[in-house]
Amino acid sequence: MSTPTVIYEEYDIVIAGVIGGTAACVIAGRLAAADANLRVLILEAGPTTYNDPAHTQPLRFLSHLAPGSRTVRVHVSQPSAALGGRTTIVHHGQCLGSGGSVNYMSLFSCTPTMVYTRPSASDYDDWETACQNPGWGSKDLVPLLRKIETYQVPGEGPTHETDGPLGVSPGGFFSDVAEQFLQVARKLDPDRAQKPDDADTNDLETINVYTRWLNWINAETGTRSDVPHNVIYPFKGSRPNLHIWTGAHVKYVTFDDENRATGVAYALNPLFHPDDPKDTRTVRGTKLVLVSAGAFGSPAILERSGIGAKGVLERVGVKQRVDLPGIGENYQDHNSMNLKFFAADEAQTMDAIFRNEEGALDRIKWRPKPSEVAELGPEFQEYWDSYFANAPDKPVLWMGVCSAFFGDPTLVPRRKYFTLAIFTEYPITRGHVHITHADDVSAPADFVPGYLESRDAQPLTCGYKFMREIARRMPHFRGEPPGLHPNFAPGGPAAVIAHAEGPVSFDAPRIVYSKEDDRALEAFARAVVATTWHSLGTCAMKPREQGGAVDARLNVYGVRGLKVADLSVPPANVSENTYGTAQVIGEKAAVIIAEELGIKGVSSGTGHN
Repeated sequence: MSTPTVIYEEYDIVIAGVIGGTAACVIAGRLAAADANLRVLILEAGPTTYNDPAHTQPLRFLSHLAPGSRTVRVHVSQPSAALGGRTTIVHHGQCLGSGGSVNYMSLFSCTPTMVYTRPSASDYDDWETACQNPGWGSKDLVPLLRKIETYQVPGEGPTHETDGPLGVSPGGFFSDVAEQFLQVARKLDPDRAQKPDDADTNDLETINVYTRWLNWINAETGTRSDVPHNVIYPFKGSRPNLHIWTGAHVKYVTFDDENRATGVAYALNPLFHPDDPKDTRTVRGTKLVLVSAGAFGSPAILERSGIGAKGVLERVGVKQRVDLPGIGENYQDHNSMNLKFFAADEAQTMDAIFRNEEGALDRIKWRPKPSEVAELGPEFQEYWDSYFANAPDKPVLWMGVCSAFFGDPTLVPRRKYFTLAIFTEYPITRGHVHITHADDVSAPADFVPGYLESRDAQPLTCGYKFMREIARRMPHFRGEPPGLHPNFAPGGPAAVIAHAEGPVSFDAPRIVYSKEDDRALEAFARAVVATTWHSLGTCAMKPREQGGAVDARLNVYGVRGLKVADLSVPPANVSENTYGTAQVIGEKAAVIIAEELGIKGVSSGTGHN
C-alpha cells in the first residue's frame, strides 16, 4: 500500500466508507495482492492506525471511549417506550480498521469484539436457505473463516488453520475470578460441562459448555490481530496499487445516465484536515464502487445517493433514484445486561489499575434444557418453537464473567468487583437507521434499535436468575451493590445482599422469585439493557421483495457497478462477537469481485494464503 499526497482522479475500484472497516481492508488487501495492475482506493473518515499503540496494544482500548475521542463515532437512539422513555448509545469505530482496531474484550468493545468466537453453522445456512443467498452457507464460509486465521492453540480442530494473517490465542492472564466462575458453574450445572477444558468450542457446533474462550491476539507478539496491521500495513510501500486516504467523509455515490455507479463524492474531515478546503470532491471508480461503511454508514451513503424509501428521502430533500425501502431497516444487535458484584479484597481483578491490565473473560453459549424452556415464559414459547427447537446448535443467550466493574468506576466505591454479563443471541425485534440530512455526514441518525420491543426481555430475566446463582456461590462473592440490581422486596427471598462475608452455601436452595420480584426484574432489564456493539443487517442480503438491499453477489438492487460488503449485509443474526463475520464477508466479497473481474489468485478458502 502507499499513502498518496493526492487522490488520483480515478481508480479501478473505489471503496467508500464512513469507516474503512474490517471487511473493507480484507477486500482491498486481497485484491491488490492478487493483481498488481488493479488500482484500489479506500476512503476512510477517521485517522490512520499504523503502529499506534492505542490500536496495536489491546489494553489501551479505553482511550477510544474517552470524551473527545477521534477514533469512534457515537450514535444516540430515539427515546424508547419499551425502555421507559430512555435513549441508548452505540459507538462504532471511525479509523482504519474500524471496530477491529479499537475493540477489546467483549464487555468493553466498540463494534465488533476482539474475543474470538464463531457463529453456529445454522446461522450461515439460514443466510443461504431461508434468505435465498446461494453460496453463503456454512460449507462455503467455513473455508474462508479458516483462511484468515493462524490458530495458535495446541490441538487445533478441522475447522481451524495455522497459516492465515490473523493470530488467535488465549491472550494471556487468567484470573482467579474467572477460574471460580468456571468451577462453580460446572458444579452447579453439570449437564452443561461435558467437554474437557481443552475442547474446541469454536467448531460452529458446540454450545452449552463452560469454557475459557480465545482472543484475536497474536501469541508471539501480544498485539491485536487487526486487519490493517496484518493484511494492509505489512506491505506498506510494496503495493503501490493500493491507496489509503484517511480523514475523508464519503457523502454519496455518483452515477451516469444509465444508473451505473461511476464513483463517489467526498469531503475532507476537518478533524484531520483543518487547513484544507471543505469543498465536495469526486473520485471515479471505473470498474466498481464498493460501499463498506458498516451498519450505520452504508445505509446513510446509499440514502444520500437517492437509494432508499421514498418517505425517508423526501423528508430530507433527496431525490429518489431507486425505491429500496429495506435500506436502513432490519437493524439488529445483541441486547446486553450486566450484573455487578462486590469481590473479595484478595481477588485478581482489573479495577485497581482502571482496567489497564488484561483480564479474563469466560463464558458460555447457553441454550435451555427442555426442563428450562418453560422458565422463559409462554410469550417466548412460540419463538422457541419456530426458531430454536429444530436448530440444536443455536443458543438463546451468551453469558460470561469479567474480573472488573463494567461501567464508570468513578460512580461506585473504590474496591474490587466482578461483572457477569448476559446478551440475547437472536433478538426478535428489529430497528432502523436513517439519515436526517441530505448532505451533512455528521448529522445525527434517525436511530431506533428496537431493544425489548417484543418478547426479548424474558431470556434476559431468566439469564439474570441463572447467573446470580453462580455469582453468590463464588468464593470471592462479597455482596451485590445496592442500586445496581433490581428493586426486589426487602426481606424476601430475592432481596439484594448488600454486604457478605463470603459466598452462600453451595447447597443453599435456589432463590424463589415472587410475581412482584419478576416485575422488578423486568423493569430492571428495561432500565439497563444496552448494546453489545454488534450492529448489523441494515442493507440486508435477501430478495428485494422481502426488504432486501443487495443480492447474493452483493449488488445493490436497481443500479449497476455498486456493491455493499460489511456487517450491514447479514440478513439474520449470528451467535458470536461479530468481528469474525465481518472478516468472512470481506473474504467472500473479494472472491466474488475477483471472479467478476477475471482476477486470479484470490482463494475461496484452501487455507493457504
